[in-house]
Amino acid sequence: MDTILWIVLGLLAVFLAVTAIRAAFFVPKKNNHAPLADESVDRERAARHLTGAIQIPTISYPEKDKVDWAAFERFHDYLRETYPLIHKHLTREVVAEAALLYCWKGKNAALKPIALLSHQDVVPISGGTEDDWTHPPFSGYNDGEYIWGRGAIDMKNHLICVMEAVETLLAEGFIPERDVYLCFGHDEEVVGAEDSGAYRLRKLLESRGITELESTLDEGGAMLPINTKVLGGVLAGIGISEKGYADFEITVLHKGGHSAQPPDHTALGELADVIKDIEKHQFKAKMLPFFSDILDAASRKLPYALRLIGCNHKLLKPLLTGVLTKIPPAASMLRTTTACTMAKGSPACNVLPQKASLVVNFRLMPGTTVADVEAHIRKVVRNKKIEIKILKQKEASPFSSINSTSADAIKQIVLHEHPDAIVAPYLVMGGTDSYFYEPICKHVYRFSPFLVDLSLLLCAHATNERIPIATLEEAVAFFKRYIRLAGK
Repeated sequence: MDTILWIVLGLLAVFLAVTAIRAAFFVPKKNNHAPLADESVDRERAARHLTGAIQIPTISYPEKDKVDWAAFERFHDYLRETYPLIHKHLTREVVAEAALLYCWKGKNAALKPIALLSHQDVVPISGGTEDDWTHPPFSGYNDGEYIWGRGAIDMKNHLICVMEAVETLLAEGFIPERDVYLCFGHDEEVVGAEDSGAYRLRKLLESRGITELESTLDEGGAMLPINTKVLGGVLAGIGISEKGYADFEITVLHKGGHSAQPPDHTALGELADVIKDIEKHQFKAKMLPFFSDILDAASRKLPYALRLIGCNHKLLKPLLTGVLTKIPPAASMLRTTTACTMAKGSPACNVLPQKASLVVNFRLMPGTTVADVEAHIRKVVRNKKIEIKILKQKEASPFSSINSTSADAIKQIVLHEHPDAIVAPYLVMGGTDSYFYEPICKHVYRFSPFLVDLSLLLCAHATNERIPIATLEEAVAFFKRYIRLAGK
């Protein structure tokens, strides 16, 4: 017994010694990219043009008859007037109701094209909140520090900075090696939109023989400043996949009747048990490779004492996974999430409900299908008489490789501006137009090159949406460099 104990202690000592040595060398990887040239950017012009774009309320709705299509026409006219070189040298087409497709011909037609994506539409202003805004939501007000208004963060900022980059490159006489497409949808904000603008854009490309794009770049990942006691700098997340989406309606049927003679459990009471069953049985959490890459990149910048843990994060996966599932933002990157969001029962206070229903929203991890979710519901809910209906669905995206020319271009540009940045792959929680291009593209990336605090990102779709003017300059420079590097 003593011999076994000494062997165990010896192995533990060796492990601790090896860990201590590994932690000492577990430092940020060297940036081997060559320095990039400075880019000419007119920040004031970009700010002015973003203000003008916000002032045109291109609001999308699930019901197409509610959409003000004249606003989209005014936006198209605005782009034409604002960017004369683009409209002189690139072809432009209006697709479906209001999507835009620009084609910039490159020098070598044999190379696969790249596409830069964006969307023109914005979400409506919640009724009754108009007066809560510091500046009117469609004013595009410039106070010298921020530009205010719907679309400032999501995502007229992105679209305008892409246009600024292309216009400036054209003025400089630049011609890309490969074709560059600008694909601007008009209904991205309509979740699960059938026959969406992005879908129609892709189908048009396919009809013209463009069955494989080299890469696409859309919104999704973000650049966040980190300011904690143990970690500082910039976190740049490159979205290499996005979660799926499914709304399930679950219904319980009952006899009903007068509330003066209720049974032990009404339909709502039985529905409550359904809710408890669903919430009690969460999907299993799993640390996929992209999350290990995030931990690896972040851990290398931690103080030595914490690097002792960080360098063994793969060995500690079970423990770390258990801890992270207790933190909702982290848990959402480890498992398919379950959210019971809506319920309804009787139409009157004194009537027993004959039908009680619940809507559950699931955000699917890659590898989990909508069919898997339905099977999960049927398995964990004890009431086998429930009725299940899928209201809206979108499968999760496959993972794009982080090792490609376009992904490397993103990393190179970010590290040029922020040498100490943590650049890592990321799983996008929401949905983007990128999803519709996956059938013709293996390298689908989601990255917004705007350095903004998390508090500002949370203003997207909310009151007082705004963007720092200072970040526009870096964003335009980013897109110029990206077109130069990824368009080779």
